[in-house]
Amino acid sequence: MVARTTGRYDAALAHAERGARLAPAGLARAQLHAWALLPALARLHRADEADQALRTALAELEADPSGTAPGRFGFDEPELALHQAEADLALGRHQQARTRAEASAAACPDGTGGWAAATLVLAQAEAAGSPQDAVQRALHVLDHVPATRLRSTARTRLHQLATTLPTHHATDLTERLNTIPATIDHHGHAL
Repeated sequence: MVARTTGRYDAALAHAERGARLAPAGLARAQLHAWALLPALARLHRADEADQALRTALAELEADPSGTAPGRFGFDEPELALHQAEADLALGRHQQARTRAEASAAACPDGTGGWAAATLVLAQAEAAGSPQDAVQRALHVLDHVPATRLRSTARTRLHQLATTLPTHHATDLTERLNTIPATIDHHGHAL
């Protein structure tokens, strides 16, 4: 996750491949394929391998004896759809990203971290074709998630969205982002 976040996709892929080889069958292997391999391969624009990682994740989830049992810890369908949407976005599959992000957001309670993540990925998928819709989605997230509860990944998605939008569409979002208090580290210092 750290390697991917810092743009070291080859290293992220190497770590993901090692983890997938060592993971037990079922949920853990599904998570590593969908949460680690899929996004790393998508960022490297290796579409066929990314699609295979997704197929493996789905097969592992299907074979998992706990399946979708209530109370099962970890990976659920909205999270899987979010990872699929992000991979589709990285691979330039904007309509697929939009469909999967919509499904993920619809399955999450409004205002939660998962909902914010899916809604912002949806906004990123809309940015090129419907920039005003993308801005409205981002502002909707900022209206419904207090700044103190806004995850760093949501902040990153918001800033990425603001920089990809045409300037005349990004003004309201950029102004709003400038009002969000800075995040702090464990020592209380602004990051």
